[in-house]
Parts: sequence; C-alpha cells; structure tokens
Amino acid sequence: MRYGPAVRRRKLGAELRRQRTLAGFTSGEAARLVGWHQSKVSRIETGRSGVRRADVELLLDAYGVRDAELRALLGALCAGGTQDGGGRHGWWHTYRDLLPPEYRDFISLEYEASRARTLETTVVPGLLQTPDYARAVTRATLSDLPAKQVEELVEVRIARQEVLRGERPLELHAVLDEAVLRREVGSPGVMAAQLRHILDVGQLPHVRLQVLPFASGVHIGITGPFVIFSFPLTSDLDVVVLDHLTSSLYLEQKADLRAYSDAFDTLRGRALSCEKSAQFIARTAAASWAGAGV
Repeated sequence: MRYGPAVRRRKLGAELRRQRTLAGFTSGEAARLVGWHQSKVSRIETGRSGVRRADVELLLDAYGVRDAELRALLGALCAGGTQDGGGRHGWWHTYRDLLPPEYRDFISLEYEASRARTLETTVVPGLLQTPDYARAVTRATLSDLPAKQVEELVEVRIARQEVLRGERPLELHAVLDEAVLRREVGSPGVMAAQLRHILDVGQLPHVRLQVLPFASGVHIGITGPFVIFSFPLTSDLDVVVLDHLTSSLYLEQKADLRAYSDAFDTLRGRALSCEKSAQFIARTAAASWAGAGV
C-alpha cells in the first residue's frame, strides 16, 4: 500500500523496467546508453526516487519506444499528478492550495484512466453527483470549512465529471448499494434530482449502472467502497483506491488487483441488471419527489 505519488512512481518504474527488458538491455547497459550511473536507473525502476519527464523521454528513446500513447501515459505518471498527458498543468492545478496531494493524484489517475469500476456503499460516486448533492455531502463531512472553500470543492467535484464527456470518455461501471439511493442527502428534493441525474448519466453508452438491493443480503462489498482504475495498453498500471475519512490508500500489487477485480465481478453478478437497476432508481426517485411534495 502506498499513497498516490508513491504508487505513481512505482508504476512508472515498473513500466520502464518492462520496456528496458523488452529492448534487451540490462540496467547497467541502459545507464551507459543515456550517460547515467546504474544506481539512478535502479532507483527510478524501483520507485525510490522521482523522475523528470525529460529523463523518461530519454530512456524511452534509448529503448526504441515509439508508441505515442504509451509515451504520453508514462509522461503523465512522471508528472506526479500535476500535469495532463500533454505535459500541461491539469485543470486541478488551479486548486492546488485547496486539495491535498492524494486527492490531486486521485483526480489525475481518474483523468488518465480508460476505465473505472467502482463500488459505492454510502454516497453517490463523485462522477455522478449533482452540485446540490455534492454541496450537502461536503458540508456534512467538512462542517468547519468556510463556505467559499465548500463551493470550490463542489466546483472540483463537478469539473471531474468532464471525463465522462470528453473525446475519449472514461468507461464507468458503477455498482451502487441500495443504501446510496435510500439515504436522504440535503433534502427530498435534492435527493430526487440526484436520482434523476443518475438515470440521465446512465443513458451514456460508456456508463453502466447497477443497483445492489438490500434483498441480496450480506455481500463482500460491506467492507467498504473502492475504485479500480484501468489504463490503456497495459494492466501493469492498474490501481485500486480505497477511501478513508482522512486519506486514501492505493493498492498496486497484482494479488490485490485480482482480489478486487474478482470482488467486483461477484458484486455485479449479484446486482440487478442495468435495465432493472434503472427501473429501481426511477421508482426510488418518484418516491423522493412525492416526499418533496412535488
């Protein structure tokens, strides 16, 4: 387990080591090719030290890696969660004084991922939240925060949702425990609008939403929510994120990835189909509208 920046370094190092091996070089030979000491290559490949984007480009040139998408992805990883795939500061850099490093890194991973599988057991996932719902959740969890910062965090939450509507949108598969839909956040009206919004987003071709009803009984997901980010080209960069009250944990080992992937497959197998889930959400939304007196 590592915090975000560390997991990025380790994943970058692992992929650089894989590319070196594919090119047929030892670490010592690679070091001589680029004019470094062998220990620098070793530190980069094991994630013990950060690396500049220019150094990553130098290594990839030495290994003969020409794939533009892979080079962009590795360049983004070496940026430490502050830049997008083109080397420019990501939009979240504007909020660097507000957001802790692990949250900035989470946003960066979400921005770069091609697919996200998520289980949520308590609140609507951030990518599906309305501004009013996000505002109510933020006020409840960060009650001492000034109103201006609450609004800025809501802005961040909504800005993150652009990954679902870009040129190459994130493929999202979310399993929502029934409690997510039943727990009133803000007010009946806020909740009803939120549920309708979930239905609208669920119409996007790259979004799959399933509800895990109470009737399914105890399930493996009761230990808590998680997100699995997958990236283009190689599964070696995949990562599991577990959220806690004051921090996030990033799991990168293959055994962890396999365990959470298997757990997600089990959960989606027990959940309602996407069609039945939409019907379930629609009925719950109708009840919320009735409770709001609309």
